[in-house]
Amino acid sequence: MRKTFDQELQRLQDEVIVLGSMVEKALKDAVDALKRHDLEAAQRIIDGDHEVNAKRFAIESDVLVLIATQQPMARDLRTLAAVLEIITELERIGDYAKGISKINLMIGHQPFVKPLVDIPRMVDKATDMLRRALDAFVRRDVELARAIPKEDDQVDALYNQVNRELLTYILADPSTFEQANLLQWAAHNLERAADRVTNICERVVFTVTGKMMELDTHFDGKDTQSTA
Repeated sequence: MRKTFDQELQRLQDEVIVLGSMVEKALKDAVDALKRHDLEAAQRIIDGDHEVNAKRFAIESDVLVLIATQQPMARDLRTLAAVLEIITELERIGDYAKGISKINLMIGHQPFVKPLVDIPRMVDKATDMLRRALDAFVRRDVELARAIPKEDDQVDALYNQVNRELLTYILADPSTFEQANLLQWAAHNLERAADRVTNICERVVFTVTGKMMELDTHFDGKDTQSTA
């Protein structure tokens, strides 16, 4: 019985990693498509969001069945509870990819008011944080889970940089407002995606320690703000 439970628990964790990979790819592809004005790719990401949702609900269903039929002990129950929370965060990150793709369609083939520099940097950082957060979950690495949220400052700095630059374009030419506002929302989606990673890290700490706490998202070193 225990062997069967352990195998099923391992399978569920593997499925979480699969979902994480799907979401990471969607987010990176959405920004890449935006940068290239690739409207067909944007529509594919929007259409493919249902696969992310279906995977999330399949994992959720399996978790609930396992809880109902196996009566897991405390630590196993924390793991299963964490899985439920993590897949919810992943599904919402997938929604951000869909949102960026919708922004891409709204901008269409209009030339950008400014080259996209910091938005691609934001997605690189956010997806790197996501990948390592899921690795921390698999390896039950509390120290890594506590360290990753401190990197959120880097994403916030890039987000603030995007907002400042776009504001200067709006002030110089009010006709740029509509597109600049859409690009601000794209950056906001990425900033929120990084916040979701912090939530995942908190669940990792809870799984291992049994303590639910807010993790520090402030870096203790040099300023990491982009100047590009």
